[in-house]
Amino acid sequence: MTAIAGSPRVLVTDTIMARFAAELTAPPTSAEWVFAPGLGDDELVAVMPTVDVLVCSTMSTAMAFAADRLRLVHVTGAGYDKIPVDDLGPGVAVANTFHHAIPIAEHVIMTTLMLSRRVIPVDREMRSGVWRTVGNDPTVPFHPVLRGRTIGLVGFGGIAQEVARLAAALGMRVRAIRSNPSGPVPSDIHVDWMGATDELGALLAASDVAVVTAPLSDSTRGLVDAAALGRMRPGAILVNVARGPIVDEQALCDALTSGGLGGAAIDVWWGAPGADAAAPPAVARFAGLDNVVLTPHHSGHARTTFEQRAADISANVERLAHGVPLQNVVRAAR
Repeated sequence: MTAIAGSPRVLVTDTIMARFAAELTAPPTSAEWVFAPGLGDDELVAVMPTVDVLVCSTMSTAMAFAADRLRLVHVTGAGYDKIPVDDLGPGVAVANTFHHAIPIAEHVIMTTLMLSRRVIPVDREMRSGVWRTVGNDPTVPFHPVLRGRTIGLVGFGGIAQEVARLAAALGMRVRAIRSNPSGPVPSDIHVDWMGATDELGALLAASDVAVVTAPLSDSTRGLVDAAALGRMRPGAILVNVARGPIVDEQALCDALTSGGLGGAAIDVWWGAPGADAAAPPAVARFAGLDNVVLTPHHSGHARTTFEQRAADISANVERLAHGVPLQNVVRAAR
């Protein structure tokens, strides 16, 4: 990789990453950093011919066509589906960054416990002045513990592996499916059973908690449909921290309202929030259910996630400046 003559000019348009300017610009950076998260579409297109590195979560095709100097698009997270990769010049690399697995895994365990112990309806009762327990109302169910229960992981990447570590520490049995079931498993993780992707039904039938962590693709879109949900045990919990469309929205709603499913934690959605920050319409379908924990795709938003991502991005900018091979490359410059 050829070094950049002079200081690379870096444009940061991502609103979250712009809040970590101190981490991005910390020594030994040699770049010229420009933070402009509020620029409009036309302004972004106009400035692109002066940019060597774009740090962003989204990029328009018009920006790609205007990027005469661009050498690197550094996405501020793992997903790069909002980058017009095919429209970028051949000399432009695309890189991403991660560090969200641990906070997402903690979110999975947190919401699983909330659903197992009926925190949402119990909290609502307490706020309305009602004190109802197994001690004064025989209709109140006893809650289970996680020890001895089975967690099923749909996908076995970094997030699922962190979930497996936490679940095992709580005494849960771990089962999983992935595209290559015979692939290696980290030495500190014990998996009771590993199956192929087409064994989803067997995984769900054996799981008290199912966690969706697989990436969205043509093969996983609608993967967890009505038939799959119908295989789950009565009272089982589904947690989705991957992408909304992997789970069939209508099928999930039906399973929750019919009582066929014990609960769901939904952190990823069908549709995006509006420009006024209004929740996508799908949220309203689940908002009235007591057996659902709803969050706005924030399970990985720990401060440490972004501090480490900023360090990755800054280090890659320095590698580019000095002609050193980049890390986390998802599309290499040609």
